[in-house]
Amino acid sequence: MKQGGVEETVLIPLYARAVETAKTDPALRDPRAVEMVEAIDYDYAKFDGLPSLGGAVMRTALFDHWTRAFLAEHPDGTVIEVGTGLNTRFERTDNGRAHWYDLDLPDIIELRRRFFHDTRRRTMISASVTDPAWPDQVDTGGPYLISAEAVLAFLSEESVRSVVQLVANRFPGALLAMDTSGTGIVAAQQQHDVLSKVDAVMNWACDDPSEVAGWRPGAEVLGSHTLTSLPPELYAALPAAYRAIVDELVPQQLMQVEQYRMSLIRLP
Repeated sequence: MKQGGVEETVLIPLYARAVETAKTDPALRDPRAVEMVEAIDYDYAKFDGLPSLGGAVMRTALFDHWTRAFLAEHPDGTVIEVGTGLNTRFERTDNGRAHWYDLDLPDIIELRRRFFHDTRRRTMISASVTDPAWPDQVDTGGPYLISAEAVLAFLSEESVRSVVQLVANRFPGALLAMDTSGTGIVAAQQQHDVLSKVDAVMNWACDDPSEVAGWRPGAEVLGSHTLTSLPPELYAALPAAYRAIVDELVPQQLMQVEQYRMSLIRLP
């Protein structure tokens, strides 16, 4: 794969899951990630040993946790993964009844179709999340979970506002799972262990996810977590090595970690 291409950023969480799967006590297992890493020609070695790979795994574990909880309450609901990349949440959390939509840019979907295909319950949508027409391709009913993992920070604030308004208008009552990076992280991204190695640039900084809920009257933040404040049941299920990393962060590291949040927002 071409270094610096638009597809490059989707390979970071993919590689993180593949590396995790090879461990004797993993936080999650993803054999499809291993398969894709082996099939895509790319210099993954530049990410080896970087702390952010573990952070990506914990983020994915939290989004999986939210998805399982949503499907437990709404087994016939609809999950929409925006900026899906090469995500495999369906393989890890599907209940055999829900409907899924995987949305990403055309070249990402082209890559994705090398490994996945549409089914009766699972559909890929080739479009930008900022395109107001993409919801027209969602033809199933709610309730809805909109999952935006590691995507919105790369948009402008104006675009993020438009996306939030779009999904609120088209999928009323939906849950929006998203992550945000604070001002300090965005400002120092060229020193970030992983982002400094790719061409992608974060454009949107958000220090308080409640600001996002404030864009839409009636929206409510149901939960907001950092890597050091994961839901107790999820933290308890993490391998001991991950719990030790969280427990042993020094104050300077904590300041950085606290600026990155993962939030679940109910839209009106």
